[in-house]
Amino acid sequence: MYKENIYKICENKPLTESVFKMVLTGDTKYITAPGQFINIKLEGKFLRRPISVCDCDENTITILYKVVGEGTKQMSEMQVGESLDILTGLGNGFSITECRKPLLIGGGVGVPPLYMLCKRLVENGASPTVILGFNTKDEVFYEDEFRSLGVNTLVTTVDGSYGIKGFVTDAFTDGYDYFYTCGPMPMFKAIEAKAKTSGQYSFEERMGCGFGACMGCSCKTKYANKRICKDGPVLFREEIVW
Repeated sequence: MYKENIYKICENKPLTESVFKMVLTGDTKYITAPGQFINIKLEGKFLRRPISVCDCDENTITILYKVVGEGTKQMSEMQVGESLDILTGLGNGFSITECRKPLLIGGGVGVPPLYMLCKRLVENGASPTVILGFNTKDEVFYEDEFRSLGVNTLVTTVDGSYGIKGFVTDAFTDGYDYFYTCGPMPMFKAIEAKAKTSGQYSFEERMGCGFGACMGCSCKTKYANKRICKDGPVLFREEIVW
């Protein structure tokens, strides 16, 4: 179930040159699983902007977004106290499995939804290892926040300017029993070639409506066509057609 509501900005600040953190106050009860997203209406823009939920509690929603176009640039310039019309509780989110040592693998703006997932897994008694992948040191964000959860956190950079040089697959550890990932398709294909267990992929996809009506983000799976915005964005490894 999703719900349209008005939310007030109580924080909006840069984490890197292009990635911002925004905290919104309002009704959060429709966000029921990590990996769900919200859809933000912006003045003067026809389509809403889908942004994954990084974290939420009884009164606030935290999102991390990258400035890549006019819409997100407009968001980055908004001030504390301003309001936004938002659809919440969109998407299926990650399923919490009975794994004990999962890998959480995030690439760039695929990192945010893994934070709330990590919290839930720790609460469920799991001991995750988190791998965060970036191009360069200046792009790294949320490393300290993951470490504060008491989990093993590894950072990779393509140019070797910070952490492990290479891609997220270069930081894979032995002994994991499941994986969760969110990021770009090239990263997914590399993970698919290397991963040894079941897992869940959260797909990044251009969306029209965000709640399954326009069919613009449909994809083929082994069992049926699915809409990334409603039946996803999370798909299980076993159902994905590469």
